[in-house]
Amino acid sequence: MKKSIGAKTIVYPTPVFIIGTYDKKGNPNAMAAAWGGISCSIPPCVSISLREATYTHGNITGKEAFTVNIPSENYIKESDYFGFTSGRNEDKFKKTGLTPVKSKLVDAPYIEEFPLILECKLVQRVELGLHTQFTGEIIDVKVDEKFLVDGNPDIELIKPFLYDPSFRAYYGIGKRLGSAFSIGRSELNE
Repeated sequence: MKKSIGAKTIVYPTPVFIIGTYDKKGNPNAMAAAWGGISCSIPPCVSISLREATYTHGNITGKEAFTVNIPSENYIKESDYFGFTSGRNEDKFKKTGLTPVKSKLVDAPYIEEFPLILECKLVQRVELGLHTQFTGEIIDVKVDEKFLVDGNPDIELIKPFLYDPSFRAYYGIGKRLGSAFSIGRSELNE
């Protein structure tokens, strides 16, 4: 039997996105955001939802660009730090020792040490209650070569991690369960 727990922001998996932006003075900033995901195939787009009170919200509005940086498990402490400290008050890159790299394609930095980067130009902004949903067209995806298999990023090598909004915890990626668009065909069509 199912029990109602009310309207809550719970969905699995919830990504850990580190959003890279520049402020008005050109200072790099990074923020952890869990409310986001792919929102269109053609053109390729990703959407993130941020509160107006965040420093990153103003940065995206001003520069009309952002990066989505996917950290590996090796950077869980730095990623968590990006989520509870404001760039208004502290240089997060200096504190964490991570390296901001100026994108050549959009007016936003990406994080050198993170394995997977989406460079995005803002194409849409929608106000949704407490949050603004920013949709960025993915101009390019950058991946460290050591994380590529047959030209594609390999999730088992990248080792991204997930956020659990129920218990405010992080989890790693589990084992491969099967091939998409195939396992259902083979298992259920017999």
